[in-house]
Amino acid sequence: MFVAHATSRRSFLIVALLLTSTLSFAGAEPYAGAMGGIATLSADAGSERVGQGLNLSSYAPANGGALDFFVGAKVHNYFSVQGDFIWNRNGLRLNSTSSSTGSFYEEDRRSSQKAAIFSVLIYFRPGNSRIRPYLAVGTGIAHLSSANARVIASSGSPSLPPPMISSTGPVLRSHVGIDLKLTRYLDFRYSFSETISGNEIGKNLSPRGSRKLANFQNLFGFVVRF
Repeated sequence: MFVAHATSRRSFLIVALLLTSTLSFAGAEPYAGAMGGIATLSADAGSERVGQGLNLSSYAPANGGALDFFVGAKVHNYFSVQGDFIWNRNGLRLNSTSSSTGSFYEEDRRSSQKAAIFSVLIYFRPGNSRIRPYLAVGTGIAHLSSANARVIASSGSPSLPPPMISSTGPVLRSHVGIDLKLTRYLDFRYSFSETISGNEIGKNLSPRGSRKLANFQNLFGFVVRF
């Protein structure tokens, strides 16, 4: 856990240094903001043939809340750079069954993810426009943690996941959005994003899942320009 927090602190420092360098550019216009909304995780499943039987596993996520705090700078009429700290929480239901042994389990878990991401935003209209759609891509680091909430049912000797699952690793984030100018210094912003990372939850299914973890977020909020 200490290593994960230390890695997160280093990633936040890198983002801050990049933004500080950007703000030193001539003509850069800084901004900051916050958004909230809904996070949806992708599901995963695994299968394994054993003799005349089949072992199956899966997890199904529930929608959860998400928050995004960001700072950035307009460095060109059509380009901005931005650093985000993003948090979301989701519930999960894990399942595993074996037709060869008759063992199974069903378990509810709590999952949360924190990410620090540096992105480049490309706008499709100039900075003085009232409506400015954009496309963005970024990379950074995220820490995922998942804890057992309750075992709903089990039978036989199933291979249960550990009570606590955690991982820290790189992520790739792509997002689209739109800024609507409300006043000279205030914008309303909507964004839809997809963040791809390694899937530590799928790795702890039995049999293991095979998909990356995709984190989809619908976010609404405000941008304050200085």
